[in-house]
Amino acid sequence: MLHFANPLLRNIIIRNQFDSIKRKQCLQYLKTLRTLQYDGFKTVFLGETDIPESLVTGEDFGDRYFMQNPTWCIVHAGGSQGWVPWKYRMFLRDELCIRQEDSLFFEFCDVVKKAYGKCAIVVKEKRQYGEMRPEEDKEPEDQSCAPSVINLTSIVCCPEVAKSCGHELLSLPFPYNYLNPLDSAWSSLKWFIINNRKQFCLQSIDSICSYQCILFSDLISKGIERISPGKWKTITNKVRRWENYYLGKFS
Repeated sequence: MLHFANPLLRNIIIRNQFDSIKRKQCLQYLKTLRTLQYDGFKTVFLGETDIPESLVTGEDFGDRYFMQNPTWCIVHAGGSQGWVPWKYRMFLRDELCIRQEDSLFFEFCDVVKKAYGKCAIVVKEKRQYGEMRPEEDKEPEDQSCAPSVINLTSIVCCPEVAKSCGHELLSLPFPYNYLNPLDSAWSSLKWFIINNRKQFCLQSIDSICSYQCILFSDLISKGIERISPGKWKTITNKVRRWENYYLGKFS
């Protein structure tokens, strides 16, 4: 067995082992996803994003870190056919610390079944702290394709619930989260908020104070609506090309 006097060299080896494990998990995920697609499963990407109040109001709190900035969590899903025909959910993050929506995933699976039939539901894997050092002599598991319960910030995703509706739940390995087209959709939504928030703002001024009312729900709905099926087709095709590249490179 080789021993390295320089700890930096040892860290390099450990990092390479970590990358190798993640590459194998990504390859397993891609192979499973393609098998399901060949079997007639539609691919649906389910996820969430945070919308801080400052993004909506345009206020810059600067160094006033002690001020609590309310944050909303938006949950939605989409794929090559556009947004899933399901009413997205929006939660205030403070409320999620108290409760999570356990029944929401079943509702989602039922709606997707009626709209598309059987689906491969892809959820991004959360980064686990302390994950950088793999255990010795441990083969990568198939957790990316047969995950245990996945807890998003807002909802609980359970493989058994997905199976009960004829779907399969897949977990996209953390380092390859950009293979989820939802990231591009969320980015487009946030840019829409930044560029159009003034159009959804009502202002009132009296002798003492001035008030600003933002039609937040309308702003979010319009931003989501602007991400058309054509845009979804573009970003999913881009992800597809990356998938083909990794299938060829890692196989």
